[in-house]
Amino acid sequence: MAKDTDKELVRRVQNGERRAFDLLFSRYQHKIINLVGRYLRDAQDIEDVTQEAFIKAFRALGRFRGDSAFYTWLYRIAINTAKNHVVARGRRPPGVDVEMDDAEFMDGNEVLRESENPEAALARDQLSVVIDEAIAKLPEDLRSAVTLREFDGLSYEQIAEIMDCPVGTVRSRIFRARESIDKHIEPVLNRK
Repeated sequence: MAKDTDKELVRRVQNGERRAFDLLFSRYQHKIINLVGRYLRDAQDIEDVTQEAFIKAFRALGRFRGDSAFYTWLYRIAINTAKNHVVARGRRPPGVDVEMDDAEFMDGNEVLRESENPEAALARDQLSVVIDEAIAKLPEDLRSAVTLREFDGLSYEQIAEIMDCPVGTVRSRIFRARESIDKHIEPVLNRK
């Protein structure tokens, strides 16, 4: 049963087998929790929004045509649910927390990996703060595109499906996001 494809599990759910949805839930629960956690900070809110996203997916699964992968479709539902929750609370999504290991797509971070002396630790912490700030300042479309690519490892095609735009637009958004982040971190990287 664990080897069932998403497509097969979706078909089984559409034929009334609720247990098949439990398998989909188990397969994607942690990924969706991590995704929702990029928009919300409170653990209870993350849990509630994740559950709400899965409930929405379950209710809409009868209308799922399979034009995209199930995970891509679920991802879009989860993002929209998280954004709606943020709007309902009257808040903007916070910047994405970036670990230093996640900043590998940026040039110049080798300097920080050389040693873990106090100066290097301070520089790492400063860079982390600057990256957080840079990502938080990005417009929503750029922030979403770069986050989906760099932190979630999705392909340009998957991101295009999730964001409902052409692949070329995704590439442009990611390029512009990286360029903006680079400008923000350059002063920190050039301080030696």
